[in-house]
Amino acid sequence: MALVTVSGFPCSGKTTRVLQLKQFLEERLQDPAYTGPQLTVSILSDDDLKIGRQVYNGPVLASVPMTDSRSEKPARQALFTAMQRQMNHNTILILDGMNYIKGFRYQMYCAARELKVRVATVYVVATKELCREWNAARVDGNAYSAETLENLLLRYEEPSSMVRWDSPLFTIPWSDRDVPADDIWKAITEGNVKPPNAGTQAVPKAPTDALRTLEHTTTTMVSAIMAEQAASGGGLGGVVHLSLNNGTSGTAKPRINLPARSITLSELQRIKRQFVTVHKKAITLGTTEKGAVDWSEESIADKFASYIEENLKP
Repeated sequence: MALVTVSGFPCSGKTTRVLQLKQFLEERLQDPAYTGPQLTVSILSDDDLKIGRQVYNGPVLASVPMTDSRSEKPARQALFTAMQRQMNHNTILILDGMNYIKGFRYQMYCAARELKVRVATVYVVATKELCREWNAARVDGNAYSAETLENLLLRYEEPSSMVRWDSPLFTIPWSDRDVPADDIWKAITEGNVKPPNAGTQAVPKAPTDALRTLEHTTTTMVSAIMAEQAASGGGLGGVVHLSLNNGTSGTAKPRINLPARSITLSELQRIKRQFVTVHKKAITLGTTEKGAVDWSEESIADKFASYIEENLKP
């Protein structure tokens, strides 16, 4: 249904805002006036995944060991994987975390687009001084070390409403009593669902025998055209139906319109090489064609027949 990404400095009050938002959303969903689909509001955070504060130690400060920063990447990946697992059309998922790297927010945005769910970003704002003060006052054992806190304050990449992956963006200063819940509700229930683009869609895979079928079919067609021409005494021209017996799936009979002249083997071999080169790339790298791509002998034969017609000079 929707992904709400929460971002902000460490110890800026993000979890407090998340709980405020969750309470509002659940009350709204339980309101008798609400007639929409039955939805669940879920929160996902580092604490849920048992990710400790020490994983955010980074290389910015000279006194912080470089080895510590290597644990941050798998921690982010664990959060991303859990997000993908929980995100669906029956859930409003609130991602409670710093989410301070814009590339990571973009990755989550792409995942949400692929699942066709709405997105929103909540930016919880507090001054660095307040974050230091609130971190020092923590008694739950989840305080950041002084070095890690300073590191994260330096590395934070602020969300921007000017980029699509942070939009719509809702900014909540520390001085505000409540969250802009009505505006967030409207964004995640009425906002546009952006369809996946080429960069977020899975690329259709070709069958394992596609390369063999491509080479075999085009070679057979070249031989069939030369055989038909020889049988006609060199006067082949117009619409010709070729018979390609592959011995397994029957006989393919592509239709091809040939020029009224003698066609040389070198011409057909050149056209075949060009056709095979283009389609090999589509097989090995994938294709952006919509829907399932047919790599059967019949389909390849029809495509190659059209390609020959376009590239043979009259």
